Amino acid sequence: MDVGTFCAQSHVLVVAGKGGVGKTTMSAAMAKMAAGAGKSVLIVELEGKSGIAAAFGRHGDLGYEEVLLVPPGPGGGGSVRARRLTPDDALVEYLEDHGLKRVSKRLARSGILDVVSTAIPGIRDVLVLGKVKQLERDGAADLILVDAPATGHAITFLTSASGMVSAARGGPLRTQAQGVVELLSDPSRCRVILVTLPEELPVSETIESAYTLEDKAGVQLGPVIVNACDPEPVGLERPAAEVAAAAGLTVAPGHLAALEEARSFRLARHAVSVEQIERLRRDLPLPHLLVPALDAATIGPGETEILAAALAEAVTALVAEGAS
Repeated sequence: MDVGTFCAQSHVLVVAGKGGVGKTTMSAAMAKMAAGAGKSVLIVELEGKSGIAAAFGRHGDLGYEEVLLVPPGPGGGGSVRARRLTPDDALVEYLEDHGLKRVSKRLARSGILDVVSTAIPGIRDVLVLGKVKQLERDGAADLILVDAPATGHAITFLTSASGMVSAARGGPLRTQAQGVVELLSDPSRCRVILVTLPEELPVSETIESAYTLEDKAGVQLGPVIVNACDPEPVGLERPAAEVAAAAGLTVAPGHLAALEEARSFRLARHAVSVEQIERLRRDLPLPHLLVPALDAATIGPGETEILAAALAEAVTALVAEGAS
């Protein structure tokens, strides 16, 4: 089984994680990886100004209309498109599809969604996920990547449909919610990919979120992406003073102290990274994709390419071990 087959296991991947762990960066890297395997990819951004466009070298924010980020390769190779989706956008389309085209945009601009969402909790999320369901059913792409809200909201986002199904007796909204529940509960159609950092708080939240999502949303979880893993320290086995003496170097005491402090910090950071990865493996029995940390202030096309290659290598290793 290769990367292409791995990417074909579900039509929709919802990428979620605690704020600041790099879920948007990982969404971009996964899209690039899938495109490299010949897949057409559609990234759906939900919160706006996430950095998806910048990761592919584009300026500005995504809008409702699709933009082409990676054109198809020679011979019909993979591509990446992206768009932003909001509840208002989804409401307009929903009303148009139900014979209210003339008034749909006026109703959306009037703030009616705010009124309706107060009366019907969860309708915003159901509208957005309903549009994702439609894109999946229409075959908009081989793989749809949903850059989900931060984990706290993501749980509400993914459980709102089941809540509406339980609360509503009938009608088009219940039908829409039921369709979303069917999408989320079918692993051949949808899985959730959690992203974390090898640090105590993000790992703890990831473990808790994983069990909550499985219990309340009924979704199947894919591999956990551990972003920004600290690489194995090389050449730091001996104290700075010992290395200097062995090399016949004379180093001022203050400089030696600074070097030793840097060495100790580097080793301690790596130890924390290893410890948290092991805790994640122990407490959350899911495959893990380890992605190395990059020494970069921003994520652009070059960094996205590097991360996509790292993800592909991790996926191939998982498959080789039969852990996919």
